[in-house]
Amino acid sequence: MARPRFDGGFEPVVFCSGPHTMSKPPFRVTLLLCMVLFLTAWNALRVWTALAWRNALNEFSATPTFSVISISGAFWTIIGVILLRSIWQKKAWAVKLLIAASAGYTVWYWSERLIWQNPHPNWPFTVIVNLALLVFILFATKSLTREAHERKFENPKID
Repeated sequence: MARPRFDGGFEPVVFCSGPHTMSKPPFRVTLLLCMVLFLTAWNALRVWTALAWRNALNEFSATPTFSVISISGAFWTIIGVILLRSIWQKKAWAVKLLIAASAGYTVWYWSERLIWQNPHPNWPFTVIVNLALLVFILFATKSLTREAHERKFENPKID
């Protein structure tokens, strides 16, 4: 007897409106996934760079130290991977994690910028971009919340 290719444990196309119809996620959700992927890759690169250039960073007394860079980069890489997976699988708690992660990342970014970076070049541009990204994230979470709500009514057994 032929076994079905996918037995419900993993669906290759998560954003489906029916059993055999494929629908794309909203554009803002796609942009959100790209942004999370970019920041996750950026922090993974920070970890690798801090570890690879550890001796040079220590030799020139770079601030923050390589351990701070690598630990914070590893933390945000792990959060990013969890966030990507939860958004992709349309988990109901992904919205809360996204809001908490974006608030935490903003606090971390500004504290690192104000504590270790001197001088603070072009801060008005940074504030505007940061606020625009936060507004976009809050706007995109409405799509994620709506999709999770609709999914509960379409197939209440899955989660």
